[in-house]
Amino acid sequence: MEFSFVRTILLFYFYFQFFIMIQTKSVVETISKTHEVFNQVPILENYNLYRSNSILKESVKRYAADWAIDRLLQFGKECGSSEVMKWATQANENSPLLHTHDRCGNRIDEVEFHPAWHRLMNLSIKNELHSLPWVKPQAGAHVARAALMMLLAETELGHLCPISMTFSIVPALKAQEDVASQWLPKILSNQYDSRFIPASQKKGIICGMAMTEKQGGSDVRANTTKAMPINGGGSGNEYLITGHKWFCSAPMSDAFLMLAQAPEGLSCFLLPRFTPDEKRNHFYIQRLKDKLGNRSNASSEVEFNGAWASMIGEEGRGIATIIEMVNHTRLDCIIASAGLMHQATTQAIHHCTHRSAFGKKLIDQPLMLNVLADLSLETEAAILLTMRLAHSFDEKKNNEQEAAFSRIVTPIAKYWICKRTPNLVYEALECHGGNGFVKESIMPRLYQEAPLYSVWEGSGNVICLDVLRVIKKEPAVIQTLIAEFDKAKGLNVLFDSFAKKIIDEIQDAVLNEFHARYTVERLALALQGALMIQHSSSEAASVFCNSRLAENIGKTYGTISTKADYKNIINRMWTE
Repeated sequence: MEFSFVRTILLFYFYFQFFIMIQTKSVVETISKTHEVFNQVPILENYNLYRSNSILKESVKRYAADWAIDRLLQFGKECGSSEVMKWATQANENSPLLHTHDRCGNRIDEVEFHPAWHRLMNLSIKNELHSLPWVKPQAGAHVARAALMMLLAETELGHLCPISMTFSIVPALKAQEDVASQWLPKILSNQYDSRFIPASQKKGIICGMAMTEKQGGSDVRANTTKAMPINGGGSGNEYLITGHKWFCSAPMSDAFLMLAQAPEGLSCFLLPRFTPDEKRNHFYIQRLKDKLGNRSNASSEVEFNGAWASMIGEEGRGIATIIEMVNHTRLDCIIASAGLMHQATTQAIHHCTHRSAFGKKLIDQPLMLNVLADLSLETEAAILLTMRLAHSFDEKKNNEQEAAFSRIVTPIAKYWICKRTPNLVYEALECHGGNGFVKESIMPRLYQEAPLYSVWEGSGNVICLDVLRVIKKEPAVIQTLIAEFDKAKGLNVLFDSFAKKIIDEIQDAVLNEFHARYTVERLALALQGALMIQHSSSEAASVFCNSRLAENIGKTYGTISTKADYKNIINRMWTE
């Protein structure tokens, strides 16, 4: 009797559990059916960054770099691949680590990078982003290199810092031919060698720069680091450096161009990580900067205690020597910012093409269409000015007017394009709504990166004062600007009036530093307006002038009041 009762209870329990299981499965199936994922935007990857950028393609042909088209198409495919984009994510999620000592307590001063960083470095150096105009000095070489760099800037920017400095050190080193002859073969090599060993044993090397100090920042004349000569000193000779640098980018580089106070004044030096007898130089990394963006790249504070270095150029003429490096790194800041702009705008257009709200695609909503068209105009104008400037770097050796153009327009473009980038990236991020604010998206990384290029190589005020100094020193550069504006003269009444007014205002502005930002901003807009009129569609050029050069204009993106076919403007920027 008791056994029968127990059996009944057990059977009842098992039937009950089976019933619960069936019901649970039914509920789960019902829930899964009611949670279908839709109206989400596919990840933008595995597309050709060059093929989809009509503005860049037109610029490459315009400025005699069409010999590089096959290379650009291949590189654009690589940069847009899911694999390279994954490297970019990994390199930024795994910041570099500083190891000051080994386990035995010996000083080593080494920085450890994620493998993705090294893959990106190898990609850039293999494709000669660090050397192209120097190893292939032909028509359009700077333009081709700018296009290559802009493509990779859309994917990952941190590693482009040492790439840029390695590229930019070349014209400065040439001021000291005996030193240059020893270093340039390894600098110009297209083989990336990450080993921390003497440069003489490596297949290729990279370079960095260290200018600013704690007490001075942009005021490098306030530097206190000392350089003591060995055996008399002088150009190309040996010195011992003692002091510090507040910002030393890419401290794992093989050599650094830097400034220090020699007996005759502030001078330029090449300081390697290893001495000529292949011992570690007295170069000590104090810490790595914990930066807002540019997370994949190591920026550091360093100290020198009798570190061996060679003088580059004349003693006491350090700024004049290192400025050749600075001008090229400023060009790269402009290129990087234009690349950021294009990637941010492309991401916004892609999102709005696929995402629906209030019954239709976002890209079909009038107000969103206005925003996207405005972002496209800003980006197109930035790319046009960037590539026109790169062209002047190609031509300046044999053309004084182009040389003058590069001297005056480099700081103008650096100020304006780098200054406009953060707000444009923010506006593009907002097009995604909350989806653009989470770090699974590329947008937060772009946004964190965006302010950097306005700060590096001279922040806004320093750059604007540089523009005024160029005009004071070389009044003839005004004629260079007039010649550039005249290329678009008579094609847009608003532009003609704006260009004439800014030329009339320049002399007064030079005498009044309070107006420097206003003057430089207007010069940049006039240059962009002239290029849009010459090289964009007539509709896009007209809208640009009406929305940038008129008196009563909107203060945020998406405030274009001119009636226009906004989709045509957007399609010039990017189409899937």
